[in-house]
Amino acid sequence: QVQLVESGGGLVQPGGSLRLACAASRSINSIYAMGWYRQAPGKQRELVASFTSGGSLYYLDVVKGRFTISRDNAKRTVYLQMNSLKPEDTAVYYCKVTWGATDYWGQGTQVTVSS
Repeated sequence: QVQLVESGGGLVQPGGSLRLACAASRSINSIYAMGWYRQAPGKQRELVASFTSGGSLYYLDVVKGRFTISRDNAKRTVYLQMNSLKPEDTAVYYCKVTWGATDYWGQGTQVTVSS
């Protein structure tokens, strides 16, 4: 069973930065895709950023230029660097990693942007 453990969430003021991390219990060298999602209270979960092994990269329009998705294979970790945070970025953030045809989800980490 693959486990994904997220960290890096917290409370930050508007304009601040956070880096979320998603550590996997197995190698991520051969993943098909990875992505970060978020879910705000009363809203549906939405895809924030993702990329595939084929090189396809996606960012939600409202985070373009502020968020960056990346990976460190040696650390088996996927990251989401979030800069210039806004109150509307407040949500629970989840990572998802796909090996073959199977998706695995992290437990979620709360990000709150407030003064």
